[in-house]
Amino acid sequence: MSNLIETLTERGFIDSITSEELKDLAKQPLKVYCGFDPTADSLHLGNMVGIMGLAWFQRFGHTPLVILGGATGMIGDPSGKTSERQLLDEETLKRNLTGIRQNFEKILNTKSSTNPPIFLNNYDWFKEFSFIQFLRDVGKFFRMGPMLAKESVKGRMTSEEGMSFTEFTYQVLQGYDYLYLYQNYGVKVQLGGSDQWGNITAGTELIRKVTGQQAYGLTFPLLTRSDGQKFGKSEKGAIWLSPEKLSPYEFYQYLIRVADADVIKMMSMLTFMEMDEIRKYQMMMQQSDYVPNTAQKRLAEEVTRIVHGEESLQTALEVTKAAAPGSKTALNAATLESIAGDMPSHSLRMDDIVNAKLLDLMCHIQLLSSKSEARRLIRNGGVYLNNDKIDDENFIIKANDLIENRMLLLAVGKKNKVLIRVTS
Repeated sequence: MSNLIETLTERGFIDSITSEELKDLAKQPLKVYCGFDPTADSLHLGNMVGIMGLAWFQRFGHTPLVILGGATGMIGDPSGKTSERQLLDEETLKRNLTGIRQNFEKILNTKSSTNPPIFLNNYDWFKEFSFIQFLRDVGKFFRMGPMLAKESVKGRMTSEEGMSFTEFTYQVLQGYDYLYLYQNYGVKVQLGGSDQWGNITAGTELIRKVTGQQAYGLTFPLLTRSDGQKFGKSEKGAIWLSPEKLSPYEFYQYLIRVADADVIKMMSMLTFMEMDEIRKYQMMMQQSDYVPNTAQKRLAEEVTRIVHGEESLQTALEVTKAAAPGSKTALNAATLESIAGDMPSHSLRMDDIVNAKLLDLMCHIQLLSSKSEARRLIRNGGVYLNNDKIDDENFIIKANDLIENRMLLLAVGKKNKVLIRVTS
């Protein structure tokens, strides 16, 4: 276990650490926690860094604790936010808690016989507190000066919107989480994103004041793109980890499209690939004979396998191959249905499709803005029907073009696809 901190450092996981003593402390089995508020019914790609951090601790023999924020989720963490979060009702929080719990199942080793993850909900200890009791027993250890100096507070205090007392107390709640876990579970390390530094140190200070003992904090960089924007979002919305919100196919598709500048960092932080292999990809990308997207494909395979499992990865690969314009893989209705949720779709009557000009149909569904544009793209080889390139500007759709008599797949280039469902 002596190489844990070195491993995390090499992989770019460590932004700040409260004490260098943690490097020696981590040579012995520890309990470490990271908290996740249920702001939605799934975590997203950006949250995955925290789960991977716990997974690395687990691989080195430590016990990970996942703290689900049933209580703190009612308040809302102001860290990194320019405005106050919308407060969630209890029913929504319960649904979200159930949803995000599933995101940990494949990444953490829940079947470990020595150090399986422990799942806790902080509502279970906060529900016992009255307001007065909490102020007397916990609030007295916090001083206004350090609280106001936190980065999560300072920026908001000077903004037009300001900060509510509700949000201001968040660091006190998270600080008490750490104290409770320290006293009841022997937890000595808290992980969190770099925006959590103030909340984490609030906890280590509270432990020191109450117990006279030292606890530790470690933050990791937020997952950002080379342009400074946070990962986990696309033009279609968040890159969810739950397959019910984003199919493994679309998850895979997002990853194979990331920029070259971001691939190596994502390999390091979101996979268990050996660093020697990652460095090989880094060197390959600098060579003149490098085949574009090779590293992205390796990244997408590994992350999809970790998040969704081997079976879902294979399905994503099969669908990717089948749905690729120009692919010789025969399309079928089942394949198209598996990707239907990941692309625009239209329902049209049989009479509106059969014997219609392809370019007329493309304009009708607004896949293209004009017939002249459609003609130009057809001449340039950029239009596909059911993965077959169309080179006839006057192509007429026939009944035998329909897949199982009920579907068509239209594509402009490799990315812009539309599914047509045929009704009677």
